[in-house]
Amino acid sequence: MLDSGDIERAVKALGFEVVQMERGGGRRRPLLRLRIDRPGLSSAQSGITVDDCVAVTRQLRGALEDGAAEDWVLEVSSPGVDRPLVKAADYARFAGSRIRVRGYGPLADRGRKLEGTLLGMVEETPETFALEIEGDRVEIPLEDVASARLAYDWDQAGGVDGR
Repeated sequence: MLDSGDIERAVKALGFEVVQMERGGGRRRPLLRLRIDRPGLSSAQSGITVDDCVAVTRQLRGALEDGAAEDWVLEVSSPGVDRPLVKAADYARFAGSRIRVRGYGPLADRGRKLEGTLLGMVEETPETFALEIEGDRVEIPLEDVASARLAYDWDQAGGVDGR
Protein backbone atom coordinates (compact mmCIF):
# COMPACT_ATOMS: atom_id res chain seq x y z
CA MET A 1 0.00 0.00 0.00
CA LEU A 2 1.20 3.48 -0.87
CA ASP A 3 1.72 6.03 1.87
CA SER A 4 0.57 9.64 1.47
CA GLY A 5 4.02 10.80 0.35
CA ASP A 6 4.09 8.17 -2.42
CA ILE A 7 0.63 9.21 -3.56
CA GLU A 8 1.53 12.92 -3.60
CA ARG A 9 4.73 12.22 -5.57
CA ALA A 10 2.87 10.06 -8.13
CA VAL A 11 0.23 12.77 -8.63
CA LYS A 12 2.91 15.48 -8.86
CA ALA A 13 4.76 13.45 -11.52
CA LEU A 14 1.65 13.77 -13.69
CA GLY A 15 1.61 17.57 -13.27
CA PHE A 16 -1.07 17.84 -10.58
CA GLU A 17 -1.20 18.47 -6.85
CA VAL A 18 -3.20 16.71 -4.17
CA VAL A 19 -5.60 19.21 -2.60
CA GLN A 20 -7.19 16.73 -0.20
CA MET A 21 -6.68 13.09 0.58
CA GLU A 22 -9.17 11.11 2.64
CA ARG A 23 -9.03 7.51 3.67
CA GLY A 24 -12.18 5.74 4.76
CA GLY A 25 -14.36 2.78 4.08
CA GLY A 26 -14.09 -0.49 5.94
CA ARG A 27 -11.48 -3.20 6.28
CA ARG A 28 -12.98 -5.22 3.44
CA ARG A 29 -13.43 -2.28 1.10
CA PRO A 30 -11.10 0.61 2.01
CA LEU A 31 -11.61 3.96 0.29
CA LEU A 32 -9.07 6.48 -0.92
CA ARG A 33 -10.59 9.78 -2.06
CA LEU A 34 -8.38 12.38 -3.76
CA ARG A 35 -9.11 15.89 -4.91
CA ILE A 36 -6.54 17.13 -7.39
CA ASP A 37 -5.76 20.47 -8.98
CA ARG A 38 -3.20 22.08 -11.26
CA PRO A 39 -0.50 23.74 -9.14
CA GLY A 40 0.06 27.47 -9.31
CA LEU A 41 -3.12 28.45 -11.14
CA SER A 42 -5.93 30.57 -9.75
CA SER A 43 -9.39 29.08 -9.44
CA ALA A 44 -10.48 30.76 -12.66
CA GLN A 45 -7.62 29.15 -14.57
CA SER A 46 -8.00 25.74 -13.01
CA GLY A 47 -10.07 23.08 -14.61
CA ILE A 48 -9.48 19.45 -13.88
CA THR A 49 -11.00 17.34 -16.64
CA VAL A 50 -12.37 13.82 -16.56
CA ASP A 51 -9.28 12.78 -18.55
CA ASP A 52 -7.05 14.22 -15.81
CA CYS A 53 -8.90 12.18 -13.18
CA VAL A 54 -8.60 9.04 -15.34
CA ALA A 55 -4.84 9.58 -15.74
CA VAL A 56 -4.33 9.88 -11.98
CA THR A 57 -6.60 6.89 -11.34
CA ARG A 58 -4.64 4.73 -13.78
CA GLN A 59 -1.34 5.83 -12.25
CA LEU A 60 -2.44 4.96 -8.71
CA ARG A 61 -4.67 1.95 -9.33
CA GLY A 62 -1.84 -0.49 -10.05
CA ALA A 63 0.17 0.64 -7.05
CA LEU A 64 -2.86 0.29 -4.77
CA GLU A 65 -3.56 -3.21 -6.00
CA ASP A 66 0.07 -4.45 -5.87
CA GLY A 67 0.45 -6.53 -2.75
CA ALA A 68 -2.80 -5.33 -1.19
CA ALA A 69 -5.17 -7.96 0.14
CA GLU A 70 -8.00 -5.42 0.11
CA ASP A 71 -10.02 -4.30 -2.89
CA TRP A 72 -9.51 -0.55 -2.76
CA VAL A 73 -12.11 1.97 -3.91
CA LEU A 74 -10.31 4.92 -5.49
CA GLU A 75 -12.14 8.19 -6.16
CA VAL A 76 -10.32 11.01 -7.95
CA SER A 77 -12.03 14.34 -8.63
CA SER A 78 -11.47 18.06 -9.04
CA PRO A 79 -11.68 20.20 -5.91
CA GLY A 80 -14.81 21.86 -7.31
CA VAL A 81 -15.71 25.52 -7.67
CA ASP A 82 -15.76 25.87 -3.89
CA ARG A 83 -12.22 24.52 -3.60
CA PRO A 84 -11.06 23.91 -0.04
CA LEU A 85 -8.09 25.87 1.25
CA VAL A 86 -5.96 23.34 3.09
CA LYS A 87 -2.32 24.49 3.14
CA ALA A 88 -0.81 27.85 4.00
CA ALA A 89 0.27 28.11 0.35
CA ASP A 90 -3.42 27.99 -0.67
CA TYR A 91 -4.09 31.18 1.29
CA ALA A 92 -1.29 32.94 -0.58
CA ARG A 93 -2.24 31.46 -3.97
CA PHE A 94 -5.87 32.54 -3.80
CA ALA A 95 -5.33 36.06 -2.40
CA GLY A 96 -7.99 38.35 -3.85
CA SER A 97 -10.64 35.62 -3.88
CA ARG A 98 -13.81 35.53 -1.80
CA ILE A 99 -13.68 32.77 0.80
CA ARG A 100 -15.89 31.24 3.49
CA VAL A 101 -14.21 30.31 6.75
CA ARG A 102 -15.56 28.21 9.61
CA GLY A 103 -13.70 28.29 12.90
CA TYR A 104 -13.44 25.94 15.84
CA GLY A 105 -14.70 28.90 17.85
CA PRO A 106 -15.30 32.59 17.18
CA LEU A 107 -12.87 34.08 14.64
CA ALA A 108 -11.51 37.62 15.02
CA ASP A 109 -14.20 38.32 17.67
CA ARG A 110 -16.90 38.06 14.98
CA GLY A 111 -18.34 34.57 14.91
CA ARG A 112 -17.62 30.99 13.87
CA LYS A 113 -18.52 31.55 10.20
CA LEU A 114 -17.05 34.39 8.18
CA GLU A 115 -17.00 35.38 4.54
CA GLY A 116 -14.71 37.94 3.00
CA THR A 117 -11.94 38.70 0.55
CA LEU A 118 -8.72 36.81 1.21
CA LEU A 119 -5.78 39.20 1.43
CA GLY A 120 -3.14 36.48 1.76
CA MET A 121 -0.76 35.33 4.46
CA VAL A 122 0.47 37.80 7.08
CA GLU A 123 4.24 38.06 6.70
CA GLU A 124 4.91 39.25 10.25
CA THR A 125 2.80 36.51 11.85
CA PRO A 126 3.54 32.98 10.65
CA GLU A 127 0.59 30.70 9.93
CA THR A 128 -1.90 33.61 9.95
CA PHE A 129 -3.91 34.97 7.04
CA ALA A 130 -5.69 38.28 6.52
CA LEU A 131 -9.30 38.63 5.47
CA GLU A 132 -11.22 41.76 4.50
CA ILE A 133 -14.78 41.77 5.80
CA GLU A 134 -16.99 44.76 4.95
CA GLY A 135 -13.97 47.08 4.73
CA ASP A 136 -12.29 45.80 7.92
CA ARG A 137 -9.07 43.80 7.90
CA VAL A 138 -8.94 40.88 10.31
CA GLU A 139 -6.14 38.39 10.92
CA ILE A 140 -6.93 34.74 11.59
CA PRO A 141 -4.47 32.04 12.72
CA LEU A 142 -4.71 28.88 10.61
CA GLU A 143 -4.91 26.79 13.79
CA ASP A 144 -8.30 28.40 14.56
CA VAL A 145 -9.78 27.37 11.18
CA ALA A 146 -11.89 24.22 10.97
CA SER A 147 -12.44 24.67 7.23
CA ALA A 148 -12.07 27.30 4.51
CA ARG A 149 -13.32 27.25 0.92
CA LEU A 150 -13.44 29.54 -2.06
CA ALA A 151 -16.84 31.23 -2.20
CA TYR A 152 -18.19 30.72 -5.70
CA ASP A 153 -20.62 33.44 -6.82
CA TRP A 154 -23.30 31.66 -8.85
CA ASP A 155 -25.07 34.95 -9.65
CA GLN A 156 -21.90 36.50 -11.11
CA ALA A 157 -21.24 33.29 -13.09
CA GLY A 158 -24.70 33.37 -14.62
CA GLY A 159 -26.49 31.01 -12.24
CA VAL A 160 -26.71 27.27 -12.32
CA ASP A 161 -28.53 27.12 -15.66
CA GLY A 162 -26.20 29.68 -17.31
CA ARG A 163 -28.79 32.44 -17.73
